[in-house]
Amino acid sequence: MRTEKVLIVEDDRTIRHLIATQLQSLNLHIDEACSAESAIKKLASNHYGLVLLDINLPQMDGLSLCRKVKEHYPTIAVILLTALSSDMDRVIGLEMGADDYICKPFFARELQARIKTQLRHRAQLLMAQSSNEQTEKQPIIQLGKLHIEFASHQAFLANQAINLTATEFDLLVYFAKHPNHVFSRQQLLDQVWGYQHSGYEHTVNSHINRLRSKFEQYHQTPFIETVWGVGYKLNPRQLSAN
Repeated sequence: MRTEKVLIVEDDRTIRHLIATQLQSLNLHIDEACSAESAIKKLASNHYGLVLLDINLPQMDGLSLCRKVKEHYPTIAVILLTALSSDMDRVIGLEMGADDYICKPFFARELQARIKTQLRHRAQLLMAQSSNEQTEKQPIIQLGKLHIEFASHQAFLANQAINLTATEFDLLVYFAKHPNHVFSRQQLLDQVWGYQHSGYEHTVNSHINRLRSKFEQYHQTPFIETVWGVGYKLNPRQLSAN
């Protein structure tokens, strides 16, 4: 089994080494960068599975680097390291494509669990992409104008391909498999993100907002609806509307 490579981008040398030590039990290849510039160079010459990214970096900040990573390497998972008080930074980071975030200070086991979850999502994505030649044998979901192909890990709306991150795709598939079913934010965290942790509802909100914004240029009426006081559902009737 191939050992995944993880890049820790953190300007504080002590924190970088501490994180690297905490990840030793995961059997990962750990690389380190002290700045966004250094990280960009390493990303260009290595195949990373995940980037652990501090928001507060010198020169180019972590949020800008997150956007660049997702633009050029969409299959790389990104986990942001944030301060407890920076709620807005966490929301903006998720909107820029980050797959998850974790607040400083954090427990080693929580960090390990988040990393394992994101690497599992990435492995599923790469496996699907490598199976393109078997597309016709793979499951397909068709709901009105929405077409989801598991083999190519792609979603189409009105024949337009929608560029989704691995987590966005998983979230959309979960909704599509359960049309009209209302899910709470915590249920979505448990089923899509793969861990149980209260207080991370912003993660769900941000991913759903990004899903809506990516689809709205082709379909103005949101088909992922908010059920106030309960959660969210996919309304298949909206996908058949003009």
